[in-house]
Amino acid sequence: MIRVILPHHLRTLAHVGDEIHVDLNGSATVRAIIDAIEEKYPVLRGTIRDHETKKRRPLVRFFACGEDISHDPPDTPLPDPIAKGTEPFFIMGAIAGG
Repeated sequence: MIRVILPHHLRTLAHVGDEIHVDLNGSATVRAIIDAIEEKYPVLRGTIRDHETKKRRPLVRFFACGEDISHDPPDTPLPDPIAKGTEPFFIMGAIAGG
């Protein structure tokens, strides 16, 4: 089971608490986690990544074990603490402005 922390606006949209849990059928990758989130919470489809291209939305960031992995390839295996569920995978909304 993978632990995922969503930004407040996505938690509100999905009607969930601070942390959600998803099960994966294969290795722990960003693509697999987002696939599982979109399957379990259909209302979130298209909010984290584009419907067609499957690319991460520009103001969304991914963090694993304190590292920003937003620009890593989506099929890169995630660190063991994420895969084992001892550390959460963070999806964050970037802050823009001046």
